[in-house]
Amino acid sequence: MARVTARRVQLFDQLVALFLDEGFAHLTLDEIAARLHCSKSTLYTVAAGKDDLVRAVTVHFFRTATDAVEDAVAAHADPLQQVSAYLEAVGDQLSAASHQFMEDLAASTSARQVYEKNTSIAASRVREMIVRGVEAGVFREVHASFVADAASSTMVRIQQRDVYKATGLDDAQAYRELAALITTGIAATGAPLPSTT
Repeated sequence: MARVTARRVQLFDQLVALFLDEGFAHLTLDEIAARLHCSKSTLYTVAAGKDDLVRAVTVHFFRTATDAVEDAVAAHADPLQQVSAYLEAVGDQLSAASHQFMEDLAASTSARQVYEKNTSIAASRVREMIVRGVEAGVFREVHASFVADAASSTMVRIQQRDVYKATGLDDAQAYRELAALITTGIAATGAPLPSTT
């Protein structure tokens, strides 16, 4: 049983690597099987068809990425460093994805839904960290819900490829810029922000 599970994880890792590198829209199940040196029936043990396979691989990618992101956060005790580590780690995980993969992801309903769900979870996680930091007095007295909403809106725009279209930044770069923007904005410097009036 353990060997079957290990083979399944290995297969998913190979599928993720292939999809991240080349995208998936142009690949047939026959081509995927040939590239991974496995039978088509092996692919059918993890998914009923290509759309199911794409969704399952996308879920595997984001589950693995989430674990890596949370490991990055756990390495820091300071709330500001945790927020920065979280967003930068998201960027790091997405940096492995080719432009073609991100385009295919945006065009695939099932894969896009997985990305949307993960973006929503990530936005909630960022909000939670910001609220905790404000309550602990580590961050400026920002309106935590507003900052989290702004972060969430940007994260959704990144996921929907709007940031890429507007700025040319890929998702990984955009998350790193978002990390810099938010952490600079919420850091307790002891000085009030300049008036906008």
